[in-house]
Amino acid sequence: MTDETKYTRQTVTSVHTWVPDKLFSLRVTRDRAFEFLPGQFARVGLPGSEAPDGPPTLWRAYSMVSAPGENALEFYSIVVPEGEFSPRMARLAPGDALYIDKTPFGFLTLERFAPGGDLWLLASGTGLSAYLSILRDEAVWQSYERIILVHGVRTAAELAYRAEIEAMRGRPGGAQLVYLPIATRETLPGMPRARITTLIADGGLERLAGRTLDAETAKVMLCGNPAMLADARKLLGDRGFKPGRRGIPGNLAVENYW
Repeated sequence: MTDETKYTRQTVTSVHTWVPDKLFSLRVTRDRAFEFLPGQFARVGLPGSEAPDGPPTLWRAYSMVSAPGENALEFYSIVVPEGEFSPRMARLAPGDALYIDKTPFGFLTLERFAPGGDLWLLASGTGLSAYLSILRDEAVWQSYERIILVHGVRTAAELAYRAEIEAMRGRPGGAQLVYLPIATRETLPGMPRARITTLIADGGLERLAGRTLDAETAKVMLCGNPAMLADARKLLGDRGFKPGRRGIPGNLAVENYW
């Protein structure tokens, strides 16, 4: 894609490092015409390394962390050391350019579900991004009895945005949020050392949340690495969870842009 009518040039305003050389977030200016739903993603562009001052030729998908009403766009990323895109994106500094496709993409949005019941947000790694946009938007707090956010990581250092998420419980209506940070390589206080899919299979996730994964009342979103998505989708499918179709709301939504 090189047609400049399809994208805008935005400016990096801040960069935050969560884990050096591994996890970072950046904020950029936002074109006034760019509108999206919480949970959607953008195609983000950079010029090729052979022509750093040229038009963007490399494009990757990143969920918006920011809510639709914010003036800036925020993205959360892992650095893939051998990758062509993320290491260069991690080196951007305030004032540098980042290109944004004018069209938002994705269907990991609340529009997939009928309101009511419990909303389960299951993420591994940077799959957390889309859920932050959803939680920063007022609509979700008014639509569900409980919101259970599960973030699976390797170590506690990778629990990006943890302080912001925990602070959400102090907002009006925030007591309906259950936050379950779970690591696979170290034991966090009050949490098992396990994979999300293991906890779905043995009922541990329900015990931690104090809620049941009942297909009649719960809605589940999945976002993360392909292996987790495939396994979780199978486990949940066996329990009656399935995506909507032909205008009929479902109780399962999945996003995989790896």
